[in-house]
Amino acid sequence: MYDLTALGEMLIDFTAQGVNAEGQALFARNPGGAPANVAASAAKLGLRTAFIGKAGDDMHGRFLKQTLADCGVDGSGFILTKDYFTTLAFVDVRPGGEREFSFARVHGADKMLSPDELPEDILRNTKILHVGSVSLTDEPARSATLEAVRIAKASGAVITYDPNYRAPLWKSEEEAVFQMRSPIPYTDVMKLSDEETVLLTGEADPEKAADALIAQGVQLVCVTLGERGAFVRTEEGGAYVPAYPCRAIDATGAGDAFFGAFLYRLIESGKRPQEVPLGDAREFAAFANAAASLCCEKYGAIPALPTPEDVLERF
Repeated sequence: MYDLTALGEMLIDFTAQGVNAEGQALFARNPGGAPANVAASAAKLGLRTAFIGKAGDDMHGRFLKQTLADCGVDGSGFILTKDYFTTLAFVDVRPGGEREFSFARVHGADKMLSPDELPEDILRNTKILHVGSVSLTDEPARSATLEAVRIAKASGAVITYDPNYRAPLWKSEEEAVFQMRSPIPYTDVMKLSDEETVLLTGEADPEKAADALIAQGVQLVCVTLGERGAFVRTEEGGAYVPAYPCRAIDATGAGDAFFGAFLYRLIESGKRPQEVPLGDAREFAAFANAAASLCCEKYGAIPALPTPEDVLERF
């Protein structure tokens, strides 16, 4: 039995790291992709995790496959194909750690995962299935994502969802809103950023957005607020949880570090989402804020994910 299985994109983040002597921009190759980051975060904290997705059978795809193994993530459901190339994201890091993305994905392999390629044995034997919204942009990955949710939920898994909005990957904002909202009725635990509240709920205020999601059946909601921390909401009520001060140089993967750590604490509690009292949710979020702050202090996503010892030292 897996503690957590993540499905979606795993790609290369080419992260800007200054310039060379000739003034040319330098980019470092880092493994990334939000669902893969969550699986790696949870694995690094001690959970048994798996990842389902697709990449090219090229130097980047093989690098990503090895990264999963190095993180202790079961990559048997991560398919390498010679028909498409590994998706690439170029990340320009702004002062304070904020980022601008440029994608090479027109023929990216992550979009091409089909429902008949899903490893049903993994999906039927996991406590949590975690998905994002990037795999909803195109077919057949969209159908594969929703089918995986159906299989896992029917087998008793908790469904967790992080709508990671990347405007360049969508044909229009209207399509993004429609598709990104489609998993909400099946979701038990949801994390979204304060930049995504309007897209997902029509509400800009974190508290009102969380209320709207609870009203739609989500049992546990986290709204991440950057340097202001997070807002958590259960059936019992909501609370703000302050961030930990850090020297941020790259925010890539910070939200995934947060959610991986939050879900780690959920699994460790032994509770179903609807059983989590607000006090426990606040503690989960405080631990997750510590993990996110540590991630911001290094470049890249997976390479920057903290160990349990790192988090406990700051927490």
